Amino acid sequence: MPIEPPYGVIWNRLNQGKVIPFLGAGASFVGRPEGASWEPKLPTFLPSGLELAKLLADEAKFPSTDPRDLDDLAKVCSYYSDISGRPVLRERLREVLNHVYQSGPLHKLLACVVAPQVIVTTNYDDLIEQAFLTAGRPYDLVVYPADRKEIANAVLWWPHGAKEPHAPAPNELDIDLTKTTVIFKMHGTIVREGSEWDNFVITEEDYVEFLSRLTTNTAIPALFYPFFRERSFLFLGYSLRDWNLRVVLKNLSKYLSKRGDDELPSWAIQYQPSELDKQLWGRRNVSIFDQPIDEFVDKLRLRMEN
Repeated sequence: MPIEPPYGVIWNRLNQGKVIPFLGAGASFVGRPEGASWEPKLPTFLPSGLELAKLLADEAKFPSTDPRDLDDLAKVCSYYSDISGRPVLRERLREVLNHVYQSGPLHKLLACVVAPQVIVTTNYDDLIEQAFLTAGRPYDLVVYPADRKEIANAVLWWPHGAKEPHAPAPNELDIDLTKTTVIFKMHGTIVREGSEWDNFVITEEDYVEFLSRLTTNTAIPALFYPFFRERSFLFLGYSLRDWNLRVVLKNLSKYLSKRGDDELPSWAIQYQPSELDKQLWGRRNVSIFDQPIDEFVDKLRLRMEN
């Protein structure tokens, strides 16, 4: 029988602002009806990466029939951008993502946390922001600017309530993390108030550029690193078969590595992980638990309510 996550430990640390939630694609599907198919003309929930890749591949007449190509969203988006232009790809992504999707139980749970926190997500949707707005909880938004070449070495920062972002260099971002919750969109975002601020790390070239900036410490604001050093990590909706995530974790390895008597726990919730996933998480000193995220969130909420 699988070992269950330490819900009490995770919730206590999360509610004290001592956990960094990392939200991957699977985190946006918590609460999606089981077995439901995404309908692009009348969407009621977000598409998966596979569903989005198939839509774009069909529209662009993607030349490969190999499933390894057709299912690769970054490769499909690179082709789409090549034949129609980056602005057209960005417009199409906005058409798909700019709907009123409902925040899931995970997003609502994080919006219940009392202490200031840093939430990192590689998702483009704004479900986490909408959950905070609904709960009346303030937050600052920080976004990696994939589509703004004129500020390629900066980040976009919306202080709470701001209509327009600032564009400071990553080492000049000035936020008091002891008082302010920050949502950091590592791979860009849809911006509901203005399409000119939409940003997407989604093509193969985008990922290469992002990883290049990661190695030069200009992708993640320097302000976050001391904060990471003193906190646990909670990975939700990720698989380490994603090479991009492995590079991100390599960059964060000093904060996940063993810290002697002061070692802090970190966790990954992943349903039916492969043996490779287990080994890769273990090498990064992250305890992995085989559990659907929906179930994990339900049990964590029970802990919160008790």
